[in-house]
Amino acid sequence: MSCDRRPEAGLEDILQNAAWRTEDWAGPTFEAFEADRGRRRAAERCLERVCEAVVRRSDRAEALMPGHPWRRIRDPGNRLRHAYDQPDAAILWEAAGRDVPALAAGAGRALRRPREG
Repeated sequence: MSCDRRPEAGLEDILQNAAWRTEDWAGPTFEAFEADRGRRRAAERCLERVCEAVVRRSDRAEALMPGHPWRRIRDPGNRLRHAYDQPDAAILWEAAGRDVPALAAGAGRALRRPREG
């Protein structure tokens, strides 16, 4: 996670950690994911990073990427941080399958937009 304070830094963190989803998650079924402890742990960590990037940029997130379900994106991160000993594979699977790809696409679009000076 970057300590960079630029608004774009959070978007770059989202893209970097969302890339894990497409590189390392491609193909498995939920049952295979649930049975693969290493893959689940990697998913937990990347999802935590994506959620933290969203939280750190919450003041600018809506302006940079309007229309995203921000609370639904932050909630799995809160659960992972506070109920770390009870990770739910279904929540990870759903967040990474539904929310992370949409968030990464929005972050990519926001980074390509010209900045107002």
